Amino acid sequence: MFIQTEQTPNPATLKFLPGRDVLGRGTADFTGREDAARSPLAQRLFEIEGVVGVFLGADFITITKTDARDWFLLKPSILGVIMEHFTADRPVLLEDGGDGHAAAANADDEEIVEQIKELLDTRVRPSVAQDGGDITFQGFERGVVYLAMKGACSGCPSSTATLKHGIENMLRHYIPEVVEVRAVQ
Repeated sequence: MFIQTEQTPNPATLKFLPGRDVLGRGTADFTGREDAARSPLAQRLFEIEGVVGVFLGADFITITKTDARDWFLLKPSILGVIMEHFTADRPVLLEDGGDGHAAAANADDEEIVEQIKELLDTRVRPSVAQDGGDITFQGFERGVVYLAMKGACSGCPSSTATLKHGIENMLRHYIPEVVEVRAVQ
């Protein structure tokens, strides 16, 4: 098994590509060991000192580290855990946790929410996945779209610019009811 690694715009994250499906569909974001109960792979990765985040995508794994640890020390251990997990054919998730799309807050906004989700799924999520992250819809209220930044996007220095100048401008262009985009935790 050959696992490729790619840098992301966030210096605290690294993208690992095992050359096979990780989740196949959807994403899962774990920001601490206690969050990882439903993922045997994430649990093992959190056992590595310095790992503070694990994001699972369709065909990649993004790891976030503490500033106190260097990638050249962490990378061999991470590669070992990923390789051992997949060669032993262990499950990545024990149950389906969904894809992070929240429901519409207001029934009147359903059509707008569907348009927002469609634009996110077709124009935004594929490009941020290339950088090892994801942006998921969390809600729409009074013209404000609430999005969650995950994986490499969470804590990335350029994520605010991406959110405000890229995503907000695109959504406002296609959907006049959108007046602002805000990040949520």
